Amino acid sequence: MSYADEVFRANCSMILQHGVWDTGHAVRPHWPDGAPAHTVKCFGLVNRYDLRQEFPLLTLRRTNFSAAVDEILWIWQKKSNRIQDLNSHIWDAWADEDGTIGKAYGYQLGVKHRFPEGEMDQVDLLLHLLRHDPLSRRMVSNLFVHSDLAEMRLYPCAYSLTLNVSGNTLNAILNQRSADMLTANNWNVSQYAALLMMFAAAAGLQAGELVHVIADAHIYDRHLPLVEALLQQEGFPAPQVRLDPAQTDFYAVRVEDFQVSDYRYHPFPHKIPVAI
Repeated sequence: MSYADEVFRANCSMILQHGVWDTGHAVRPHWPDGAPAHTVKCFGLVNRYDLRQEFPLLTLRRTNFSAAVDEILWIWQKKSNRIQDLNSHIWDAWADEDGTIGKAYGYQLGVKHRFPEGEMDQVDLLLHLLRHDPLSRRMVSNLFVHSDLAEMRLYPCAYSLTLNVSGNTLNAILNQRSADMLTANNWNVSQYAALLMMFAAAAGLQAGELVHVIADAHIYDRHLPLVEALLQQEGFPAPQVRLDPAQTDFYAVRVEDFQVSDYRYHPFPHKIPVAI
């Protein structure tokens, strides 16, 4: 069983056994049929994934790693908020009539700011510090910009990435305000692990730990039988995930530069309903 499987099982078991339901309260999320989408949740989960040991891909069911990487490139590399720039349809439900998700995600990373290091956006600042001041304790990104929240179609869930260099190892902390455990947990973990590998390669460093901090880790009511079924399965060993070592230009990395081998996973024939 992969370490990602172990973490997922532990997290979901904790939520199911000790979580708090929001039934009886008005909730914002709803199902496509209009019914309220209630959840059972735990507060403040912290998970650590060491990429030097194995890559965190779930095997209890398949994570569409190529699509997950495509989304992270859309946000961090293309710095886009236009759904036409994404090769999947995962953001279609939140797009406005102009085909954007407003001033959210990639939009925020493309905004230029005046820093002591010069005028640049958040991504370029991180790359600059990694190359010129790798011991900086100020390598922090933030997508949760309060002045722009009213113009976002969805508030960012994974909203802050902090980078930190120890020796020749690059580590990161991902802060997430809200995590739909079945639909998106391993999706977020695997794509930010890939992003950590990209930053490490651009700086000539080794990718180390990804620490994932989740404020509200929840399972939706209609997801319960699917999660319970997954918890009955035994996973497979973790696959190998490799970023082409020749690809050291952060802005040149493509989905196909990530090579996944020996990825075994259980079939999951169910369509997962998504709350909106």
